[in-house]
Amino acid sequence: MASIAVTPWRLVLTEAMKAELFGHLFPGDNDEHGAIILAGVCQTDRGLKLVARELHLAIDGKNYVPGRRGYRMLKGEFIQSRILRARDLKLAYLAIHNHGGTTSVGFSSDDFASHERGYPSLVDISRGMPVGALVFAQSAVAGDLWFEGGQRAPLKEAIVLGQRRELLYPAPSKQAHIKRPEYDRQSRMFGDRGQDILRSLRIGIIGLGGAGSILAELLGRLGVGEFVLADPDRAEVTNLPRLIGARTTDAIIEWLPRGLQQRFARFKVDMAARNIRRANPSATTTTLNSNFLDPEVAKHFVGCDYLFLAADTMGARLLFNAIVHQHGIPGVQVGAKVPVSSTGEVGDVFCVARKVTPGQGCLWCNGLINPSRLQDEATSDETRRGFAYVADPQVAAPSVITLNAIACAHAADEFLFHVTGLKNSDAQEEWFRWNSRKGTAGYDRPRSDAMCLECSRVDESRLGRGDFFPLPTRSK
Repeated sequence: MASIAVTPWRLVLTEAMKAELFGHLFPGDNDEHGAIILAGVCQTDRGLKLVARELHLAIDGKNYVPGRRGYRMLKGEFIQSRILRARDLKLAYLAIHNHGGTTSVGFSSDDFASHERGYPSLVDISRGMPVGALVFAQSAVAGDLWFEGGQRAPLKEAIVLGQRRELLYPAPSKQAHIKRPEYDRQSRMFGDRGQDILRSLRIGIIGLGGAGSILAELLGRLGVGEFVLADPDRAEVTNLPRLIGARTTDAIIEWLPRGLQQRFARFKVDMAARNIRRANPSATTTTLNSNFLDPEVAKHFVGCDYLFLAADTMGARLLFNAIVHQHGIPGVQVGAKVPVSSTGEVGDVFCVARKVTPGQGCLWCNGLINPSRLQDEATSDETRRGFAYVADPQVAAPSVITLNAIACAHAADEFLFHVTGLKNSDAQEEWFRWNSRKGTAGYDRPRSDAMCLECSRVDESRLGRGDFFPLPTRSK
């Protein structure tokens, strides 16, 4: 097993898990209670991230008892069964208890002494997987994580994912928020703190065609600070009307010799990056003019804070869905569908934005990944483009910029209200669907299969498994 880098770390957990944990830790008796979280380990270029997969509540008087050297302790039998499970599933082990207070919390000297006595042995038992502790107050959390060789690192922040994104820290941040005049009108809604949040985020966009180019423009103008962009295609004359900011000179001119086409036509990711920098010169972009399904490309997206899927192959849906649940990254799938019969009759025209949150139903559960098409894509010609919009790359599906704009504006708005905390906590988790011909909006409640191998908590699922579980990528 590759060594795990020792860095300040982040914890990701779902809103549902936090509610269950806090109901146990803070029942109103002002006493201390205990639990254990097992979490997937994700190593990225931004440091270590743990994704909470399992919550084990310690029963007072049975699993959580008076301590021999401190106030309370977890029983040895309870610890042993969970550390062995963490070892077998290649998960990190985190012991939990609570203290009083609201916005600040920290370990006591007794807590640290307990870690120093027990955690080196637990790291040995876990065969090198990280072992640590969390202590919660009502609106704060601190963490102490141990690695091989007695190395340790503190928790940087905890991210709670639900309808809105909540951040918990050991203590309130004292950093002043930067006021930027160019964002004055929008920051009047979500404040300078909200603008700082947008600037701190890394966003991944998969597919930079008609929908992806709109998303890049919208998010760039909102002030998002960092982008990862993937699309293998170059611009062609037929897609210039749908690519934001496109120039005639960007496109492949079909009558030119092939060598000149490849020399002069611009990659769609480079066009999107140009638009982002025009909107926000301080933004940074990573452009990947390759297939999202290539492992070297996919790994760039596991370090993102939010994903937008604007490519409509089944393979792209499968991998996006896997990253969301395995690495604890929320995302949204966008698209527009224009069915045309063999006689040329246009059917109902739909624009959709489907937000996918870890552990809350997925594209598999809702029948949005077609196994037959997935198989066709895997066995098709090597010349099939990675982001084709229909199963047959020789057939051009209808695509109109206004339809893409409806789906993308809704998806970007969902993202904005999620990350700035403005989304109502009791809002329904629903997927947006607009019928352009009828002028009607609909909302689909995503289904969740209790035995789903992607998003459920069954032992075989990928939910929260992190790096030590294979992603469904494919070689070039």
